[in-house]
Amino acid sequence: MVATIGAVLFGLALLFRLAGFALSVITAEVLVTAGLLCVALHLAGVGNTVTVRSYRRRRS
Repeated sequence: MVATIGAVLFGLALLFRLAGFALSVITAEVLVTAGLLCVALHLAGVGNTVTVRSYRRRRS
């Protein structure tokens, strides 16, 4: 999920750069930095753990 967010941020950064568009604080460089942060979090293992709970009893 975090990697998908990073890909979307990279796409927005590309559109901002190609169109020459920038908001007051949100520029292409800010979006690239946020995308790199999301990819780094994904590679570190944040946001991709699946927890499975089992309520079965163990037999002794």
